[in-house]
Amino acid sequence: MTDKTLFQRIADRDIPADILYEDDDCVAFRDIAPKAPVHVLIVPRDPIPSLDHLTEAHESLVGHLFTVARQVAASEGLSRGYRAVFNCGEEGGQEVPHLHLHLLGGRQMGWPPG
Repeated sequence: MTDKTLFQRIADRDIPADILYEDDDCVAFRDIAPKAPVHVLIVPRDPIPSLDHLTEAHESLVGHLFTVARQVAASEGLSRGYRAVFNCGEEGGQEVPHLHLHLLGGRQMGWPPG
């Protein structure tokens, strides 16, 4: 058996986090190193390593992550806009090998990112 990812440990409540939302499929919690006034990570409970590991079987789950992002954005008062981002791989900025959606808001986002 492999070790749990950091995000699995948070979802299992082995590590404390400021959890804003959870259900049977995912958990949403504040990032400990925020890049915006609101920076929430939405993480599936299934330890999918990255976008590159998604299959057609994950379509519903990925859609659910975006629906949760919309709900959390509303509860966080992000009525003027927000950004939802997946990073994939080292050069894409992914630091934890567990698929996660970044919800960022509370300030003007720049373009292009990165």
